[in-house]
Amino acid sequence: MNHAYNAQNLGLSRRHVLGGAAGLAAAVAVGLPPGTATAATVQTEPDLVRWRKQAAHVTITRDDWGIPHVVGETDADAVFGMIYAQAEDDFNRIENNYLVALGRLAEADGETAIWQDLRQRLFIDPEELKRDYAKCPGWLRKLMQAWADGLNYYLATHPDVRPRVLRRFEPWMPLSFSEGSIGGDIERVPLSQLESFYGDRTVAMSDEEVARLSEEPKGSNGMAIAPSHTKNGHALLLINPHTSFFFRSEQHVTSEEGLNVYGAATWGQFFIYQGFNANTGWMHTSSGVDNVDEFSETIVTGANGRRFYRYGDKLRPVTTKRITLSYRTADGGRAKRTFNTFATHHGPIVREADGRWIAFALMNKPVEALQQSYLRTKTRDYDGYLKVAAFKANSSNNTLFADSKGDIAFLVPQFMPVRDNRFDYRRPVDGSDPATDWRGLHSLASLPQVVNPDNGWTFNTNNWPWTAAGADSPKAGDYPRYFDQAGENPRGPQAIRVLSARRDFTPETLIAAAFDPFLTAFERLLPGLVASWDDLPADDARKERLSDPIGLLRGWDCRWSADSKATSLAVFWGEALWTATAPAASAAGLSTWDYMAERATDAQRLTALVEATDRLTRDFGGWEVPWGEINRFQRNDGAIVQQFDDAKPSIPVPFASSRWGSLASFGARQYPGTKRWYGTSGNSFVAVVEFGPRLRAWAVTAGGASGHPDSPHFNDQAERYASGDLRPVYFYPDDLKGHVERSYRPGT
Repeated sequence: MNHAYNAQNLGLSRRHVLGGAAGLAAAVAVGLPPGTATAATVQTEPDLVRWRKQAAHVTITRDDWGIPHVVGETDADAVFGMIYAQAEDDFNRIENNYLVALGRLAEADGETAIWQDLRQRLFIDPEELKRDYAKCPGWLRKLMQAWADGLNYYLATHPDVRPRVLRRFEPWMPLSFSEGSIGGDIERVPLSQLESFYGDRTVAMSDEEVARLSEEPKGSNGMAIAPSHTKNGHALLLINPHTSFFFRSEQHVTSEEGLNVYGAATWGQFFIYQGFNANTGWMHTSSGVDNVDEFSETIVTGANGRRFYRYGDKLRPVTTKRITLSYRTADGGRAKRTFNTFATHHGPIVREADGRWIAFALMNKPVEALQQSYLRTKTRDYDGYLKVAAFKANSSNNTLFADSKGDIAFLVPQFMPVRDNRFDYRRPVDGSDPATDWRGLHSLASLPQVVNPDNGWTFNTNNWPWTAAGADSPKAGDYPRYFDQAGENPRGPQAIRVLSARRDFTPETLIAAAFDPFLTAFERLLPGLVASWDDLPADDARKERLSDPIGLLRGWDCRWSADSKATSLAVFWGEALWTATAPAASAAGLSTWDYMAERATDAQRLTALVEATDRLTRDFGGWEVPWGEINRFQRNDGAIVQQFDDAKPSIPVPFASSRWGSLASFGARQYPGTKRWYGTSGNSFVAVVEFGPRLRAWAVTAGGASGHPDSPHFNDQAERYASGDLRPVYFYPDDLKGHVERSYRPGT
């Protein structure tokens, strides 16, 4: 197959021909590197007049944590100020998110990013998005224009900021990034297999891709507690996304048109993704539903070389599309690669397997998704929230909901295609069989959900829906199997444990529950290890060697703390056993936790403990090491990919990875040149909200609000973050009194 063709030399100054079976060619333009361009090259005087006029209707107030409280006369004014404030705090992350979303990352990062860009552009076409923008409702176009104007005004008033690529933002661009999940559906397409197909060469799956096939969904805890189970008789909501650190901006955004929303906005977006207003709150958790599918296509090549695919008893033509991508060369110039890409009615072709082409089907409703993402922030009760959900443009996230009327709910993603339950959609299905096709979307009423359960609470920890409200949960047998492919995880039983412990929750006790230190996975796994050691013959060398480590773990209460040596040993042992058993677990169709508990051999358990003690001794001088000496939070710089250094300041973090059942999650590991483990994901923005007559809320953000190392708010929340000490949220104007750092208009 020759899926790429030589690009035309369109008057560019020199040409570089790339070898390889695909015969790819690139045209290289010698010129200024993208980072040398300034905003001044793309602004006009009419632009500045318009931007200044809108800025006069916006006030940004920074509180004593650096959190921006944005007030605009209209929603559009508020959006203008919201995105301007984001750019002040971390323009780099805004631009990077749009380079990814637009399929232009290689223009900044070079040719290594070309396959990520191609994957994006198989689904996102800028020209189509421009046409979609023209069809958007007028109110939405106003917000999108204000978004672009706010970013462009920021660049115009900060000539020292040098974008890597995007020197001017256009109002259609938010349609490329219309929901705020940590991992979009598109990331399920392995880049190695995409490169193998369109690059005409075999590329092995990376270790990361292989691991992703068997890992549990990441992304958060949410809990909603009904008034019947709270001391004050008000609904409570826990907002606890587990994302990469510094992934979102904490903001408060209000207007005179009814907008009054607080929470976390993904950098570059003009809606609060995880958050609340005075009446409603929403927490999104990555879902285990199956609404992204692969179709195995039978390709037939005609006498003239034209390709078709079999569908029923007919042949349909394969759709072809040329996609041209730019990338940055090593000398700072630009090159282009053009690909012939293919698609069927199921979706773009992304790889080949067993001689058949694989089409990838996912939700692609950018206009509806952007409307749903924004309008939910202005809802006033559950009925209003459900009305917005009728857009059915949330595909990747569950929702935990609470409101001031006392309603609570758990909802699965609303984009759920109806399918024939005879087929196993966890694997590619036969695209030539019309019976495998999607048949519209499920109605909202037909989805698994929990609304005001008798037990008084509901939750999700990226696990299945079938325990979301204890005995009042949906029943798996009532739904097609594609409503869950995640199963249970160790955080699920831990959530049930803490939620079932009392009927008089307060905001303070909900915070304590969110940071409860019990590790359910080790409660299940350690008895097997201890039994394996107990069964060793007395003359086995491991009997004496592992006696003290077994003694430490035998007496441990399975609770993390910074001082706990048992936590360190258990985590190192668990990681070693996970590595040894994960491939077999995947092959057996079991979760790795189940496999470790039920099928790991005595030898595997004991060998993992030997490896754990050896590794601790090698890295820290002995196997008895307090967990806080290992598990650290460090923020050295504002780079998206940070460099860690044992010689630089860091602070201990007591909580562990969610892998072991910790509700408060801290995903840490060693990095090149380090012995200590440094976190890059897990608890990021954490909030607890009480929906009384007057809303009360508490929150903390990993590190701080600013992405600039010289800002006092770069790392001022680190100690609070590590200790679970949430700070009061200043939601009302009188809350802000005495806590104002500065107040200003954009551009001043």
